[in-house]
Amino acid sequence: MRRIGIIAASVVVALAVAAVVFLHPGVVAGFDGAPYAKLGQNYDVRILRDTWGVPHIYGKHDADVAFGLAYAHAEDDFATIQQSLMTSRGRLALVEPYAPRLLNGLTKAIGLGALIDMPGADPAITDYLVRLLRVREKLDAKYESDISAPTRAVLQAYADGINLYAAQHPEKVVAGFTAAEGKDIAAGFVFFTPLFFGLDHNIAELFEPARQREISLAAGGGGSNAFAVAPSRAADHYTRLLINSHQPYKGPLAWYEARVHSEDGWDMAGGVFPGSPFILHGFGPHLGWANTVNTPDLTDIYVLTTDPAHPNQYKFDGQWRDFERSTANITLRLFGPLTITVSRDILQSVYGSVIVRPHGTYAIRYSGHEKVNQVEQYYRLNKAQNAADFEAAMRLQAIPSQNYTYADATGRIAYYYNAVFPKRDPAYDWSKYLPGDTSRTLWTEYLPFDAAPHVVSPRSGFVFNANNTPFAATAKADDLKPENFSPTFGIETRMTNRGWRIFEQLNADPSITREAFRTYKFDKTYSKNSLMAGVVKDLLARNFAGDKLLTDAQDVLRRYDMTADMESRGAALAIMTALPVVVPTFSGKPPGDAAAALRKAGEILMQHFGRLDPEWGEVNRLRRGTLDLPAGGGPDTLRAIESTIEPSPDGKFEAIKGDTLIFLVEWDPAGKVSAQSIHQFGSATLDASSPHYADQTPLYQRQEMKPVWLDEAEVRQHLEREYRPGR
Repeated sequence: MRRIGIIAASVVVALAVAAVVFLHPGVVAGFDGAPYAKLGQNYDVRILRDTWGVPHIYGKHDADVAFGLAYAHAEDDFATIQQSLMTSRGRLALVEPYAPRLLNGLTKAIGLGALIDMPGADPAITDYLVRLLRVREKLDAKYESDISAPTRAVLQAYADGINLYAAQHPEKVVAGFTAAEGKDIAAGFVFFTPLFFGLDHNIAELFEPARQREISLAAGGGGSNAFAVAPSRAADHYTRLLINSHQPYKGPLAWYEARVHSEDGWDMAGGVFPGSPFILHGFGPHLGWANTVNTPDLTDIYVLTTDPAHPNQYKFDGQWRDFERSTANITLRLFGPLTITVSRDILQSVYGSVIVRPHGTYAIRYSGHEKVNQVEQYYRLNKAQNAADFEAAMRLQAIPSQNYTYADATGRIAYYYNAVFPKRDPAYDWSKYLPGDTSRTLWTEYLPFDAAPHVVSPRSGFVFNANNTPFAATAKADDLKPENFSPTFGIETRMTNRGWRIFEQLNADPSITREAFRTYKFDKTYSKNSLMAGVVKDLLARNFAGDKLLTDAQDVLRRYDMTADMESRGAALAIMTALPVVVPTFSGKPPGDAAAALRKAGEILMQHFGRLDPEWGEVNRLRRGTLDLPAGGGPDTLRAIESTIEPSPDGKFEAIKGDTLIFLVEWDPAGKVSAQSIHQFGSATLDASSPHYADQTPLYQRQEMKPVWLDEAEVRQHLEREYRPGR
């Protein structure tokens, strides 16, 4: 799963220049919380915080629970929830003062470079994307028709929980925040969902200086782990499920642990993102699922035919058509309450949103572009009681991508390569750009749910996915065959190291114990089949005679144990070398120069540690508040600990993503569920003054887990506090 970045510097500059030419000054209004201060009286909900601070939400109805979930999460991370809301409204540029970014854009535009180092993605770019994709327009048109009344009630209740907290804490409310509505919550799903299958990267591609792909002629390709083991493969005949998404440690796509229970039958434990009223992946008494990111080809870019003789038009099926035009007003908060508004044209074609560049005029069409009911599918998944309910929810096809690894109390396990594939003309190569002048390339239908790869109850007794190809999901005898699926699907074929290691361990163990299941999850080995092994092998085969640094580095790699254990003395050099070599290939670019990467890694290690082979735990650090701990695990290991490609100024790597909220779930032979979990920090994801800001971090670092208390009686035995929001 991944977060949107800056689309292109040229757009930043264009916005900055436009801000000067078309300046519309204004003052942003403050939030009046008085009308929302008594919302708690409308909901029958109790929040029980256990001794780890995890909220257990109990309500009479589902809407009561959603209200309580929003309030509890806001207590721990209101700023990020607020940021997510402002994002979905296309008003993120109001959250922080924009004057420094505007100054940078202007200085770049006249060739002076940036005067101020502003971290993070430009919020104006995000606001532009929300308008470009017409998120709000789609919701305005379809909110009531495509989202059921019960789901809308849950969304509004969640919004009310946010509003109550905002009313009680006006000092935490940013400029431009207005009361949340259910439609805002749905908008977050509409905007963020396609980013998981790479829509942002496809758009960013168009802002490169030159066209990036050929046009197809009609003829005559984030990380996570998930695996499940059926009773037939378990030594004790339990059913087991690993839920292990790899996400950023902080921000709008960081996990928060919660437990929800209503008298209407909503009964789940799992993880939510800020702004989500539903458990996104987790488990209940009867079933559970884990998500991993997949990357089918679900986005198409069309090259439109335009002509200066026909301004404001494009050709389609031999006829000139007018672009549908609208104006995006992007408001930037300069400082304090002062704002300026930048206006930009938004064009639409029959294919979808249009981007005009010097090298062409392009339209974008993607799976689910017309859908607003992602929340409907998540709600139904949360309410599913059995496999039939689960599959019925999946058949809504409102969530266009994501792998699902499933297990339930009956012992059923399954792997679903969830992808909503457009029905495309096979005469075209859909990995290229498409001609944007013919109805032959304008798909309007989707293939059914069953057309996508899935493996249900395989004879092997195990399924897995770690962002690897769906054609390696279980034992080889039970695997699906790529030739049985259309090349128009663009299904990935690569194997990750994590995929190799899950397969190698599960496949070799015919009777998997509880301890083995846990051990496999925390594996830190690089397979002999991995890209890491390939980089090491390549470097050891080279002749660096006469270059002492590189020959000494070869000696370290020759002794390297191919693990990311804290004690490993080759991991730092190998990982620092392999990252800049391998990472470019994930986006289709050529690999980096291995020898240059080895030299740079060696120089950094010698500068900061005085040796080429410091222990990995000395280099790889887990930092939170006052804690600074050595960390085992690394990129693309099952124990995933990841940082940026470049080390910090002290030469160390600070973990910023990877293993976050982990659940080990099991159902005994009688169907009774139990689970353990761990979060990289704790339930107070933003409040540094809370005892739960980093209380789970030492356990996380030691690869220990805590129990998930599921019965209210159990929770009360480990109760920190109980309260009713707003009462």
